[in-house]
Order: sequence, then structure tokens, then C-alpha cells
Amino acid sequence: MDTTLWLSLAAIIALLAMSFFFSGSETALTAASRVRMHQLARSGNPRATLVEKLTSEKERLIGAILLGNNVVNILASTLAASVLIQIFGEAGIAYATLAMTAAVVIFSEVLPKTLALLRPDGFALVVAPVIRVIVFLFAPVTHAVQGLVNIILRAFGLDTTKASAISAHEELRGTVDYFHSEGEVVKHDRDMLDGILDLRELEVSDVMVHRTRMLALDADMPADELIGAILDSPFTRVPLYREKQDNIVGIVHAKDLLRAIQKAEGDVSKVNVQRIAFKPWFVPDTTSVQAQLNAFLKRKLHFALVVDEYGEVQGLVTLEDILEEIVGDIADEHDTVIEGLTKQADGSYIMDGSLPIRDLNRALDWNLPDEEATTLAGLVIHEAKLIPEPGQQFTFHNLRFKVLKKTHNRITQLRVTPIDQNVAAK
Repeated sequence: MDTTLWLSLAAIIALLAMSFFFSGSETALTAASRVRMHQLARSGNPRATLVEKLTSEKERLIGAILLGNNVVNILASTLAASVLIQIFGEAGIAYATLAMTAAVVIFSEVLPKTLALLRPDGFALVVAPVIRVIVFLFAPVTHAVQGLVNIILRAFGLDTTKASAISAHEELRGTVDYFHSEGEVVKHDRDMLDGILDLRELEVSDVMVHRTRMLALDADMPADELIGAILDSPFTRVPLYREKQDNIVGIVHAKDLLRAIQKAEGDVSKVNVQRIAFKPWFVPDTTSVQAQLNAFLKRKLHFALVVDEYGEVQGLVTLEDILEEIVGDIADEHDTVIEGLTKQADGSYIMDGSLPIRDLNRALDWNLPDEEATTLAGLVIHEAKLIPEPGQQFTFHNLRFKVLKKTHNRITQLRVTPIDQNVAAK
């Protein structure tokens, strides 16, 4: 070979190396963790700050890298064809095509992209300064190319300015679910993170204690009976009503009641329960759980009554109810055990109709919808489009529901069987 051929061969190798650099940089900069780069940038890492700036304008970044990559690949292929034609004649074109295809695929695409995926953050930090210069130099060309692309897309009725983007909440939720499926995040941690993300989407009506399960006492009861009922209840705060349960006139705190009994030296006849009750706090049922949590913290109260648009009491919500959406059920030594979920030997479950759908999804890792109904019974009625009778069965959401008991128009107990287990039993 003469000097010209050796120089051409060296140039081809150099161009393939540049292609290696461009391909690896593209993969690393697009796969690098934005969260990690943000943390490093906040700690004063200048290269991480540079990565953030580059990835914030992805069109310019990808355009410059692709432009550079295509230029060096085409130039390398042209030189290879020229060298091999000199050696093999016209057959050199075929040899050049085969050789450069293999070289580009292996050394300029698969190998650099694989290496970049193994260490995307570190790779991105290393190449960022060089890529920044390339993006700056190619900016006029990439801008013109992007403008031409936009014109072509508009001709087909596509507008790049209206590209859909996933919200930060959705991206974070998807990341958590993905790592849970990979086994890197345990179920409890995933549920807690999902609970935090759900606070803005939920309304207090989704987490409240419904009025049918709410303890409220008649304020006109004899003092000894009223005090006994309050102290016997498992709750710290108890609503008082007059004439009808919707007419809540006060909330009694057990600690305030005990102080009053102590001052009366144990003589409950001297205790005026209504006098120590504090004014009830009413909140609309459409209030977001996040807003209600902030209100609890601001007013330093842990208890509120939930009303609908007509002012009718629908239930109550406490700070504990909201916290349970994040950490799961909270039980203490005074909580009563509610028999609402029992697993059977055949894999089915006996459930109370009043069980909240969100609690079931959390406990059993199901995905039942809770947009139209908040309880299991409500979901069955919504899906069936009727109030079923005991013995009726329905299948939806990969579960079979059989109504076991009904009181008036309320479904009180159901048997729920996952269809997969039912099929396996056959």
C-alpha cells in the first residue's frame, strides 16, 4: 500500500471512533438520570449543570449529534469505497458496503450504546463539555433542519408545539411502579409514595368515615349516660347532635371530658358536656385531601365534618384518615377490630360491602376503580346497574362477586373470587 491508502485507512478508523463517540453520547445523555444530574448540579458539579442544560433542549442536542454522526459515517463509507475500489476494482464497492455496514453496526452503534447504557450518568458527565461545543457549532444547521422538519409535519397536520408531555407526578408514579415490579422497591414503600401522590387527586369524600359508620351521640341524653358512652367509645373525639343526627351541635374531646370530671371530683352530675364541647368544623365533600391536610395543620385541629352541596352531613374526616392514605391503617391499643376481610381456603374472600375500595387495592394489590364508587358495595351496584339480591353473581375487573347478604338496599357482605384462582381450581 502507498502512503495515500494508509492515510485513508487511518482516516476511516478515526471517523469510526468519532461515530463511536457520537452514538455513545446520544445514548448516555438521553438515558442519564435527570434526578441524579439535578442533585449533582445542586451540589456544585459544573458538568452535571452542563448535562442539565443540554438535555433541557433535546431537539438541538439530538439534531447536532445525529448531524455529526451521519457526516462521519458517510465520510467513512466514502473513503472505504475509494480505498477498496483502488485495491479490488469495481468489486470494491460491494466489499466496502459489507465491511462498513459491519464496522458501523458493531463499533459505532451497538458497542458504544451498550457501554453508555451500562454507565449513563458517568458517560454523560464525561462527554458533556465536548458535546456542548458541537451543539454550539452545529446550531445554525440544526435550527434550519428542525425548521424544515416542522414545515413538513405541519403539511401533514401535525403541530410540534402541541406535543403531549407526561406530568412529573405521572412520571414519578410510573418510576415507582416500575422499580416495584423489578423488586427494587417493596410494596409498602410503593404504597406510601403512591399515597402521597394521590393526595392532590383525592377528595375528602374518598377518605371520610361515612355517616352510616359514624358514632354520634344525642346531646340531650342524661349526663351520666352520655359521659359513659363517650368514655366507652374507642374514639377521642365524639360528635353530639340534637333532634336528628344531621344536626351536629358540638364535638367532645375525651381529654376535655376527663379534665371536667377531675374538676368535679368524679361527680359526673356536675359535668356539663355541652359546655366543654367545641364548635364543629364543616368542610365541603369536594375539598381535596391535600388542601384538608394543610387546613388541619394550619388550624391545629384533627377533626372535621363533611357536608354535601346541600349542607347535609355525609361523614367525618380526621387527620388520621389522611395519614392512613400514606402509611396504611393505623391501629392503637384502643382501636376495635373490624372483621371486614376474611380469606377462604379456596382463595376467595368474604368481605363487608362497606370496605373502601382504596383499602382493598392497597391490602390485596388489586386495581379496582374508585372513580364512581368508594366502597365495594357501591362498585358492585355501579357495575351491575341495579341493586342485586343475595345469591346473584357478577364478573368484572377479573373478579367474581357474589352477593351473600343485603339489608334493605345495602349490600352488607360479598364473596369475591379472583378469576385466575377460580380457573385453577377447575
